[in-house]
Amino acid sequence: MTELRGERVALRRATAADVHAIAAILAEPEVARWWGEHDTAQALIDDPSVETFVIKLGGEVAGVLLVSEEDEPEYRHAALDISLATRYQNQGLGREALRLMIDHLAGERGHHRFTIDPAADNERAIRCYAAVGFKPVGVLRRYWRDPGGVWRDGLLMDMLAGERL
Repeated sequence: MTELRGERVALRRATAADVHAIAAILAEPEVARWWGEHDTAQALIDDPSVETFVIKLGGEVAGVLLVSEEDEPEYRHAALDISLATRYQNQGLGREALRLMIDHLAGERGHHRFTIDPAADNERAIRCYAAVGFKPVGVLRRYWRDPGGVWRDGLLMDMLAGERL
């Protein structure tokens, strides 16, 4: 896949040239609040267990989308994670990017199920994911450690390919 194009956004694999843009997004207070600190944006690109994509709006990197695939035939699915720069939030761009990737993963890679796991109190993210078709599965108690070191709950959500809205 070279690039996936939607109505407003495009997705392409992140490269070393995107490290500074990704790092700037992850450092924004409204993003870091949910993502915590990463060693470096380069680590996201170099992680062999995750495919890192940039979300482009025009010629600018507007966000990042991560894909992890479980290829074991009995459990095959894809897990997603997404974040947009603060100035691009609340515009439907995250929904568009998720739909693009889900269509690609279902159509080209044969995935039938998708998961996403926002913080249980990240209402904006949960509304976005529900608008795409994700449904709550359950609360993951004390699932992630926030930037202040406090263990917080996550919400596991999933969606079957045919449920995409």
